[in-house]
Amino acid sequence: MKEKFQTINKGYNQVFTPNKLSIGLVAPIAQYSHSPIPDMTGQLAPIQLAEKLGFSAVWLRDVPFNVPSFGDAGQIFDPFVYLGVLAASTSTIALGVSSIILPLRHPAHVAKAAASADVLSHGRLILGVASGDRPDEYPALNQSYADRAQRFRDSFAYIRQSGSDYPAISNSYGMTDGTIDLLPKPTAQKLPLLVTGSCQQSNDWIAQNSDGWMLYPRNNEQQRQVIESYRERTASHGRLAQPIMQPLYIDLVEKPDQAPTPIHLGMRLGSQHLCEYLQSLEQLGVNHVALNLRFNQLDIDDTLHRLSEEVLTTFNTAA
Repeated sequence: MKEKFQTINKGYNQVFTPNKLSIGLVAPIAQYSHSPIPDMTGQLAPIQLAEKLGFSAVWLRDVPFNVPSFGDAGQIFDPFVYLGVLAASTSTIALGVSSIILPLRHPAHVAKAAASADVLSHGRLILGVASGDRPDEYPALNQSYADRAQRFRDSFAYIRQSGSDYPAISNSYGMTDGTIDLLPKPTAQKLPLLVTGSCQQSNDWIAQNSDGWMLYPRNNEQQRQVIESYRERTASHGRLAQPIMQPLYIDLVEKPDQAPTPIHLGMRLGSQHLCEYLQSLEQLGVNHVALNLRFNQLDIDDTLHRLSEEVLTTFNTAA
């Protein structure tokens, strides 16, 4: 029987197709290998170029503080403010977040900001959510790192319920009795919520609640086992299959046939081998890969054009 995903909003539906792989990019679409802090000057241009060239999504990260030991300040801008700018500056590319750290924000604010971005982008938002992996940030916000697992679940439930009209919500984040409403509502009356990593949750909880799973890179055999187990668990809960995505750092070189060599969370390689690797992920059941060009040594615009001509054409075909 052919695999089927649920239908949510425009962004989710165009990025995730059963048994197929789409390709997006992590923002900033820039080189900053020698510093944790990227130069964000002119960053709209490569995102607009990525949209023109056919990349399916651009992904923002939630990095509240520049933690030196973490080594990456992300795109610096608050993701929800940046989503508003991108909603007004693009028209077709999906706008993803990987991922909002739920225990560090009130879920009412997350739900309202995310729904606003979804409406302003005409349904292009995909919201990744996480429990957070930088302990230094928690005391800065007077939050406990130890109990973030429960607060993640409470926040997730609060955001889910906020999509309903006049919801009655009661958990550690607050209570509504059904007489007030949170506006705007998402375009599909539901935000696509993708869980990143484990978020301190059981595999059963993730399979039962997520609209997809953002995995970290692993060797192919380990990734295959994780994906198969996830799909079996979602089926056991009577749910449709849920999509899988992962990031990949690349340093694309000029020679298409240059063999891969390892870099941080990815590889330096030619486009021919990149296609072959992405095809192997597609066969494992990965539905989307977000390419990160932080360590890319060639010109970024040239790299985007080459990826479009030499890689996207392999995957952007009719279902």
